[in-house]
Amino acid sequence: MTTPGTEQVSPRRQRVPAAQRRDALVEAAVHEFAQGGLHGTPVDRIARRVGVAQPYVFSLFGSKRDLFLAAVDRDFEAVSETFSRAAAEFDPTTAEPDMDVLKAMGRAYVELLSSDRDYLMLQHQAYAACDDETIRDHVRARYAGLVRHVERLSSAEPERIDEFFRNGMWLNVAAAMGVEDLSVGCEWIRAEGLSASES
Repeated sequence: MTTPGTEQVSPRRQRVPAAQRRDALVEAAVHEFAQGGLHGTPVDRIARRVGVAQPYVFSLFGSKRDLFLAAVDRDFEAVSETFSRAAAEFDPTTAEPDMDVLKAMGRAYVELLSSDRDYLMLQHQAYAACDDETIRDHVRARYAGLVRHVERLSSAEPERIDEFFRNGMWLNVAAAMGVEDLSVGCEWIRAEGLSASES
């Protein structure tokens, strides 16, 4: 009930800046595309996660592919920042024996994979979507940029850089399957091999 001469004023919803909405949509896209991939993730699901209508998403991103690429960019940026931070924090005077900046970056990457599985799974989804030529070109460019970034941070020889990225892909596959080792004689492979031979 209002007293005469006064009016109830409903609180106005605060307008969220488009840049902030865009950032929230990219973050939501990272999580949703990590689970469903490019083709299995409806844009409406990403919009609902942020609390906006689907047409608004397309006002910020021209297409579903553009939103997917923005999520892929966020993923590569997270990995790049992880490497940069590890390199900046590495101190050879206090490091463990046999530890160098490249190994420090590798350790930081393992921690990223274990702390945020969505970044891991979105990497796999990005490679899986490379049948699309535009996505393939984009992912190739981001991967090449990451290689150059590691070269600059580590100043390591090309052979060691190659080994670093081969090991990184090995880690990605192992982490996706929830195992720590992919070696021929490791315990889970022997156990799975026995199960297969018995069936």
